[in-house]
Amino acid sequence: MRVAVVGAGIVGASTAYHAAGLGADVVLAGRPEPGEATAAGAGIVCPWASEHDDPHWFRAAAEGARYYPPLVAELAEAGERGFGYRAVGALALAADDADLRRIRRRVLERRRAATDTGDVDDLDETAVRSLFPPLADGLRAVRIAAGARVDGGRLRDALLRQARRRGAALRPGHAALTRTADRVTGIDVDGEHIAADAVVVAAGAWAPGLLASAGVTVRIAPQRGQLVHLSLPGTETGHWPVVMPRATGHYLVAFGGSRVVAGATRESGTGFDHRVTAAGLAEVLTRALAVAPGLAGATHLETRVGFRPAGPDARPLLGRVPRLGGLVVAGGLGPTGLTTGPWAGRVAAVLATGGDPGLDLRPYDPER
Repeated sequence: MRVAVVGAGIVGASTAYHAAGLGADVVLAGRPEPGEATAAGAGIVCPWASEHDDPHWFRAAAEGARYYPPLVAELAEAGERGFGYRAVGALALAADDADLRRIRRRVLERRRAATDTGDVDDLDETAVRSLFPPLADGLRAVRIAAGARVDGGRLRDALLRQARRRGAALRPGHAALTRTADRVTGIDVDGEHIAADAVVVAAGAWAPGLLASAGVTVRIAPQRGQLVHLSLPGTETGHWPVVMPRATGHYLVAFGGSRVVAGATRESGTGFDHRVTAAGLAEVLTRALAVAPGLAGATHLETRVGFRPAGPDARPLLGRVPRLGGLVVAGGLGPTGLTTGPWAGRVAAVLATGGDPGLDLRPYDPER
């Protein structure tokens, strides 16, 4: 069986890796696009404290978080270790004592219905600053031990390397779907036809244009995110936890090599305008320094811009398109793409190869 995958971000790479592991002859088509979300994203894996109340979103996000440890172990066994995944814990900052209790209650309630969060602790300001020294005085937090971070671009590259070792072929270029009246028949890549029994569209924010040519409409739009990378020379930051201030959508993620990532804007209606803007940069830095004034002396390394594939709601767009046989859509992950992406790719691979993922996918209908 041949499976064609369109899109070389985290979802497409995971789909190719898993489909090849299931015995399919896999061809992955994709080319670098300015503003790819995978390379730009900071990579937080911690859905338990999220303000999203949609249970179907949380189920997908929790499945994504649960899937990371076995996937990381599998990749490590294959020799892949340099993709920045580490369960460093996460600090959900609280505004006051009532907020602290509310956050803790939410996390513990979700733990009962999902993957284990590890220890969940209330931290005073001394403990908070000992874990992330640049933070402001007076901050309290709920610490979630299982919170993790990952370098999305490096994980994507690891999945692509291992997909190739499993026999997948990579075809850089512009892809288009081919179809008969009621079935996809493969893809064209820069004029070369590649026949396939199933096609997985995992093209991120670029998926609507690709699918429209086959008569399929999906409600995905690019949402621009600007992220700032900072350096604290001489400071070992690799063990610092993820920091999640309340209700702003902004965060701080530390990696090894004295690097701290501050993000991120959520800008709708920008199209594919791949620019760092003065307003975006100001927003990110203002939010970051408000909670971590100790970063004021950090060196600005770069600002990255990515286009999140924002769907009609928080849930992924994930599943088969029944009226067009052989077509699977995996996208619309929005700001939780690096949490759910590897898992979503695995689900897409199972669907493309005719399997049952063991999950009711009706809430994630791609055409909803």
